Amino acid sequence: MRLLLALLIPPLVFFTIYRPFQGIFCAILWMTIIGWPIAALWAVYSLSQYRNEELRRDLRWR
Repeated sequence: MRLLLALLIPPLVFFTIYRPFQGIFCAILWMTIIGWPIAALWAVYSLSQYRNEELRRDLRWR
C-alpha cells in the first residue's frame, strides 16, 4: 500500500515513516511538474530503506 502511495502521493510516505522534514521538502519538490518523478523515486527509495531498517531491528531483538 505504501508503495502505491509513494508513486501517487510521495510526500505522504515520508509522514508515514516518521520523517516529517523530508516530507515537507518532498511536497515542495512534488508541486513542480519536473520534480514529481524525482520525488516519487526518492519516496520509493526511502521506503525500501525504512523496510530494511525495520527488518534489522526485528532481527537484533530475536
